[in-house]
This record gives sequence, structure tokens and C-alpha cells, in this order.
Amino acid sequence: MSVSQNTETPGAPAPARQSGSGVGRVLVAVYAVLAIAATGRSVFQIIDRFHEAPVAFVLSASAGAIYVVATIALGARLRRLALITISIELAGVLVVGTLSLLAPALLGLHSLDPFGRDSTVWSAYGAGYLLVPLVLPVLGLLYLRGGSARRVTG
Repeated sequence: MSVSQNTETPGAPAPARQSGSGVGRVLVAVYAVLAIAATGRSVFQIIDRFHEAPVAFVLSASAGAIYVVATIALGARLRRLALITISIELAGVLVVGTLSLLAPALLGLHSLDPFGRDSTVWSAYGAGYLLVPLVLPVLGLLYLRGGSARRVTG
């Protein structure tokens, strides 16, 4: 038997998906870009005009922190941490997105404009970021689920 032959035994768990190639690499890259964008935006908002919408700007900073942790977790293949942060991200996008449309005053928003001066990363489900904040956690959870399904079924 040569070294290049498949030596896996039937029924053994398949190796975990690696984030270093293919879909995993793209997912990590998009998370990294969003982490930089959300963190940079929130830092600017907090420094420049925190008094205008403190709740919204703290939410943007929280989103940035979640994106940073999710990026690190996905890149380092920390599946449980990635699952937790991406789940929190999805809940945040859904809650903040809904509140920004139905009750913007609760978030300290002065308009429904997702590109507005006081909007958050998750306002209107991330419309200011082309809905990437809404789609990304769904893709992330599907990616993580696919890896665990493959390991379980072999």
C-alpha cells in the first residue's frame, strides 16, 4: 500500500473541514473585512458623535467585536466558539434589524436610512452593507453544520 492511498477505515469520522482552503477561506476573508469595517465605523462614531446615538454606536461596536471573534474562531477552527459567535451575530442582526425598522427610537436612531449618520452595522438587517450582515451568519452556520454532518456520517 502506498502512502498516497486512502487509509481511512469505513465508519471512521471524516476529517474536519479546513478553513485554510475553498469556502472556509472565503468565509474567513469576508468575516475579516466585515470585522474591520464594523469596528472602524463604530470607533469613528463613538469618538466623533457618541452623544447623538449612544445605543446604536455601542451596538455597532458590539457587532465589530463579534465579527472579530468569529473571524478568529473560524480561522483557528474553533468550531464551538464560531458556532456561539455566529449564532449571537444572527440573533443581533434579526433583533436590531427589526427594531431599526419598527421602533428606531429605541436604538436612538433618527431615521430609517441604513446609510444614515446614526445607523448601525445591523440597521435594516445590514442594508448599508448590502445585506451581508444578514446573509453571512446563515452561510457561516450552514458551513459549520456541513462540517459536523460530514464528520458524523463519514
